Amino acid sequence: MKPKASPHITKSPPTLVDISSIPTNPGCYIYKNSANKIIYIGKAKNLKKRVTSYFTKRDHDPKTEIMITHIHYIETIITKNEIEALILENTLIKKHRPKYNIDLKDSRSYAYIELTNEKFPKFKLARYPNTPQLGVQRTMKHSIKNQLFGPFTSAKARDDILQVINRTFKLRTCNKLPKRACLRYSIGICSAPCINQISEEQYNENIKSAKLILKGEISKTISLLKTNMQIASKRKDYERALNFRNQIDSLEYLKEKQNMQRNKNYNEDIINYITKDNIVYIAVFNIYKGTLENKQEFTFEQTENFLEKFLTQYYLDNEIPKQVILPKQTNKLIQEYLSKKANKVGKVETVVPKIGEKKELLELVKKNIEISFFGDLDKLNLLKRLINLQETPHVIECFDISHLSGTNIVASMVQFRMGKPDKSNYRRYKLKTVTKNDDYASMQEVVRRRYTKLKLNREEFPNLIVIDGGLGQLNSALQILDELNLKIPIISLAKEFEEIHIPGQKKPIRLDKKNKARLLLQQIRDESHRFAIKYNRLLRKKEIRK
Repeated sequence: MKPKASPHITKSPPTLVDISSIPTNPGCYIYKNSANKIIYIGKAKNLKKRVTSYFTKRDHDPKTEIMITHIHYIETIITKNEIEALILENTLIKKHRPKYNIDLKDSRSYAYIELTNEKFPKFKLARYPNTPQLGVQRTMKHSIKNQLFGPFTSAKARDDILQVINRTFKLRTCNKLPKRACLRYSIGICSAPCINQISEEQYNENIKSAKLILKGEISKTISLLKTNMQIASKRKDYERALNFRNQIDSLEYLKEKQNMQRNKNYNEDIINYITKDNIVYIAVFNIYKGTLENKQEFTFEQTENFLEKFLTQYYLDNEIPKQVILPKQTNKLIQEYLSKKANKVGKVETVVPKIGEKKELLELVKKNIEISFFGDLDKLNLLKRLINLQETPHVIECFDISHLSGTNIVASMVQFRMGKPDKSNYRRYKLKTVTKNDDYASMQEVVRRRYTKLKLNREEFPNLIVIDGGLGQLNSALQILDELNLKIPIISLAKEFEEIHIPGQKKPIRLDKKNKARLLLQQIRDESHRFAIKYNRLLRKKEIRK
């Protein structure tokens, strides 16, 4: 832990499998196994709908069926639209190379579209400019004045755009102008400059419109075409007006399919936060040359000048970008500190945008914080009402006992914060005083050890304790809390009927299978059970090796 002058930063854990809390926004979903290792990355227009299909659909291919059995955590990153989700998915897959993603080695992944420099120019593919791969060095050497558009992260999107602009504006695709018209002219998808069916001036007007599209100004192109269509119609040049209308229809279809990255030559970090109940929830989006590459989340107690303290501590261990986008202005010393530390990038600029794209990105980061940290708040509040707690159970700890025929008796304690697992506070116990199969005595030992230590060290107590078992296990644990003179709310969850036992109540609570509070308790109990079994197996393996 850092000195008190700096906030204690805790990396926020991913979401345990619970599809009810997944947002409906576009973005990327990240599947992780029990070891918290990424096994699959995907993108979706509607994250909840897409992720749900994995667990409800029954006709998956064999590879997907196997993958699903290994999904233990789901993490999401929301984006503004599906296009950004596609770019992020591509970046994350290249970075992490998950086991169940296709290992794409297609050289077209980051390709460009090139406009040749000749009398009747044409558009063609260009892969990896200024590199000697795939014969591109030769292409670039003989076309120094050619224009490049891109890069494109999706080969399909790039091919779609190239096909649409060639057909829409009837541009030539031949390597050399032939002496007579080809089949493309006969079927109406080429203007045949080879036999002078179109003037050079008119052809270049079409090229100009196509260039606007490739620069991302498709809406402007459509507007210009609509104006030209109206002019042609007023002149009763109906054939030309019809041609403009067909071009507009094609571009409207293309509008949603266009996919290019912001072509920047510097890196950015976008940082935003939310404060609630004296806790800071903060997220950092790492933007690498215009492409969102990573999301990091942290929580810590709110202190004076917490943002400045966070920045100094965060950039001790992380690369400093050229630009840091923030929700509010910081002390000028922070910018000087970052610039001095970042020798490679030179002066670091801190920006507080008021309008425009950077402001939208700040809001996007904030939206991710709301979904990531507060998506389970409704479950916690529902649980509070159902079991009549005085405060929302932001911190829940759950205990489970595991053994094999009375041997290798172990226990686990898992902690959830804001409805999410906090693995940094997981604990496992090898029983010291219990040598035979006695769940009640075992539960008493681990509860005593856990809360005696917290009491002696004056550490934070949970808002709720969950015991895996029935009324007997609950009463055993409650007896220890009474001995320690601790007034911590405690319940137990009996697995047979998923009944919630509460001290002082004769009848347990039975909730509907789809009740969000019940689903949350089941998640917590199942995670504790998994963690205990994992430790039990580890001890057995050690015995076998002896």
